[in-house]
Amino acid sequence: MKGNWPGGTMRAARITGPGRTELATVPVPQPEAGTVLVRTRQVGVCGTDLEILHGTSAFLQDGRITFPHVFGHEWYGEVAAYADEPPQGAPAVGSLVVGRTMVPCGRCDRCHAGRTQMCAALSEIGLYGLQGAAADYVRVPVHALTPLPATLPRYAGALIEPAVSVVEAFERARLRFDDRVAVIGTGTMGLLAVQFAHRYAAAVDAVGIDEAGLELARRFGANAVHHADAAPQGAYSLVIEASGAASAFTGALRMARRGARVALVGVAREPVSFVPGELSLQGVDVLGIQHGISHYDRTVALFAQGALQAEPLVAEVLAAESVGEAFALLERGRSGPPKILLDFGG
Repeated sequence: MKGNWPGGTMRAARITGPGRTELATVPVPQPEAGTVLVRTRQVGVCGTDLEILHGTSAFLQDGRITFPHVFGHEWYGEVAAYADEPPQGAPAVGSLVVGRTMVPCGRCDRCHAGRTQMCAALSEIGLYGLQGAAADYVRVPVHALTPLPATLPRYAGALIEPAVSVVEAFERARLRFDDRVAVIGTGTMGLLAVQFAHRYAAAVDAVGIDEAGLELARRFGANAVHHADAAPQGAYSLVIEASGAASAFTGALRMARRGARVALVGVAREPVSFVPGELSLQGVDVLGIQHGISHYDRTVALFAQGALQAEPLVAEVLAAESVGEAFALLERGRSGPPKILLDFGG
């Protein structure tokens, strides 16, 4: 069933310039072949969105983003309508879905080689190329959706997008049952990484600067917690850097033992100094984690099974009209639960 594609206007949360937001009235996206319209339920606001608000995003600097910009790349919602007859097995109208942020073209040599997140013509919902989900409706390609079970725990749909990068980090780093893991950072991805490692590794320690965040990490199963300047050195076989602080990269190298793997989930923008030869002498692998485009189904299952928990990570759920307050809360920094959600009431 295609469903009835609505017309008229909708609400959309937009960044209109550095430091400025609004809840605007804009046209509902028109149907295009191969697309589906989703009624947004909740959208996460994160540090990448904050960079756009500050005008410092690389996507702004290279021209992929222009203002006004409808953000929203961490989201879930309900299928409203298909532009044409949906393919066999597509989520039914009215069912819950999570949107995949990265949308590859499927035609370039990288896509043909199975390296879809390296697509030469990649678009990202809410970042560049496609309208974000911080609106009553978002139009996406049919293949960019993953079905959600109706019994999925509260808020989990909005946490799946950041969690897929955490799953990718452990996949790329070849997590072993005997690994001793350190997770740097107690934001959303850091706390998700602690949960994952608690489930599948021999031990996990959390490293950070926020006492409330470290206490949350302990609640999620961290064997020990350490302030960033007091973490054990040369002690870990796998280090997940999820803070995004430039200094945390060199800290991760110090914490890694010989032959360890260091996976960079956080995106640091400042340069750091280190001795490259130490990577060779210590046999350390450094992995840059871009996203986890192939892990949406697995990540949904992790939340559904309780291996990952979303609700304890959510600090505030604000109505769409409070978009400015959501960014103000994010800008001031959170102590404890890190995630802020906008609710569109879908």
